[in-house]
Amino acid sequence: MSIVVKSPAFEEGTVIPAIYTCEEEDISPEIIWSNFPPNTQSFVLIMEDPDAPMGTFTHWVVYDIPPTINSLPENFPKIPEVDGIKQGINDFGRVGYGGPCPPPGKPHRYFFIVLALDVPTLGLPAGEHHSVVREAIEGHIISEGYTMGVYQR
Repeated sequence: MSIVVKSPAFEEGTVIPAIYTCEEEDISPEIIWSNFPPNTQSFVLIMEDPDAPMGTFTHWVVYDIPPTINSLPENFPKIPEVDGIKQGINDFGRVGYGGPCPPPGKPHRYFFIVLALDVPTLGLPAGEHHSVVREAIEGHIISEGYTMGVYQR
């Protein structure tokens, strides 16, 4: 079973509007997910750009999302913790969402990946680096899905 991930901000495979990028307001788009296993204990959301010049660039990591939540609203606050939902440090070195900001040239792909986990919490503090979150989810993923948008400057 694959998790279905969507955003009302853009259709799968289409251009992410500039409001969600470093060129404009740099706010997060709304992300909605469904079709996850009934035994899901929590979710993790990771946004990444595999086309970055130095390798995959992580733009956003959100963890300890309760199984009763199946969306994150537009302009999710860029703070370490919101109602128990934690955010980590991205590759910009900041907590929260960092929108597409590719170098000029070819379009980059941005994947919004939602992972269903078999644990209710990762046991990590808010504001942890995304690499630590990735290590903590190893062996706990029971389902995943993504939506992808593109952006170029």
